[in-house]
Amino acid sequence: MARNASKKLGAPDISFTAQVWKEGATFVAYSPELDVASCGHSLAKARAALQEAVGLFLEECARKGNLEAILSEAGFEKHARGYRPRRILTREKLKLAVPLAS
Repeated sequence: MARNASKKLGAPDISFTAQVWKEGATFVAYSPELDVASCGHSLAKARAALQEAVGLFLEECARKGNLEAILSEAGFEKHARGYRPRRILTREKLKLAVPLAS
């Protein structure tokens, strides 16, 4: 399992969205802000796998020296103890007609 950098040496933490859905027997977990996904055989395992995948992604960004740029581009703002995503003003489902191929 990935090391949790936020629990080491007072490192900042991050809050991110987890969307989970089912594809057949598999639960898919996705973070839209970071465009990272993982999966598992249960809701809990999919969430845990997503946390691990996000942790590995952030560790790699930090190792490459581009963590601040990646998080800024993804809409995160640095606060006193960590990073927070931009405030969502509304979340809606919109409907649009799909054009048919000719």
